[in-house]
Amino acid sequence: MKPLLEDIGKKRGEDAFLAFEIQANKLEFFWHYHPEYELTLIVEGKGSRLIGDDHANFESGDLVLIGPGLPHTWVSDHRRKEKCKAIVIQFSVEFIERFTGLSEMSTIHQLLLSAKQGISMNGNDLTLVNQLIQSLPSQKGFQKVTQLLQLLAEMSSLKTTSLASPFYQALKGSENEKRINKVCQFIQKHATETLSIHTAAALIYLTPSAFCKFFKRMTGKTFSDYANDIRIANVCNELLATDKQIAEIAYANGFETLTYFNRIFLMKKNRQPSQYRKVAS
Repeated sequence: MKPLLEDIGKKRGEDAFLAFEIQANKLEFFWHYHPEYELTLIVEGKGSRLIGDDHANFESGDLVLIGPGLPHTWVSDHRRKEKCKAIVIQFSVEFIERFTGLSEMSTIHQLLLSAKQGISMNGNDLTLVNQLIQSLPSQKGFQKVTQLLQLLAEMSSLKTTSLASPFYQALKGSENEKRINKVCQFIQKHATETLSIHTAAALIYLTPSAFCKFFKRMTGKTFSDYANDIRIANVCNELLATDKQIAEIAYANGFETLTYFNRIFLMKKNRQPSQYRKVAS
C-alpha cells in the first residue's frame, strides 16, 4: 500500500529532534513514513504493528527502531478497552550523522544501519533503556542531546530482531493513500467477522474485480491474505494470553472452518497452533 508522508520537520521546528509521549484510548491504523529515524516504546497497550511487510503483535514493553522511509503503523486491539501509552523519539539523518562519523560512535552507527528494515530490541534487562526513553521527553537543551546519545549507545549492546524482509521496497506516493487506508482500517476493525470483497470494494467505489487488482497493486498481497495476516496475529495473541480452546479462538477470529485455519496458521507460522502455544509460553 502507498503510505502517507508525515512532515516531522515541520513539527520539530527549531528543536534538534522530537521526543514525546502519546496517550490515547486506542491507536488507529495510519500507514505512513518519514525521512527520520523513529524509536517507539509501548508503555501500555496491546495490538498489532505493521513495519514494512512484517506484521506482528505488540504489548507493553515493545521497543522498535525503524530507519528512514520505512512505512509503519501501530494499531490497538479494538476488542480491548485498555488505553494506550507510548514514547516516540524521531531524529533526522542529518542530526545523527554529526556524531556517527566519530570512531567512538561506531556501535551507534552499526545500530542505525541495522534499523534500515526495522529492528525490535531484546534483552534480559531493559530497565535502563526504558528509563532513558521515558525521561527523554522532559529533557531540554544539551542534556536532551547527550541523553539520546547515551540511549543509543545502551541500545547498541542489545540483541535485535530484524522486522521487514531484506527485499522489501516501500511504495511511496500520495495517490490512493486515503483509499487504501480506509480499506485497511475496515479490515482491522472487522477481522473477526466474515469479510466480503464486495463490501470492501464498495467503500472506495470500485467493482470487485477492479478492487482486487487495486489492493494487490497497493499492498503486494491479496485481500484474503492480508486479512489472514491480521487474524493470525490476533489468534497468536489469544493463544498466549488465554487458555481458550484453539478451535474457539479460531472461530472467534473469523475463520469459518478449523481445517482452513490450521492450514493458514501452519503456512504463516511454520508450526501448528498447539506447538506455537507450547513453545512461546
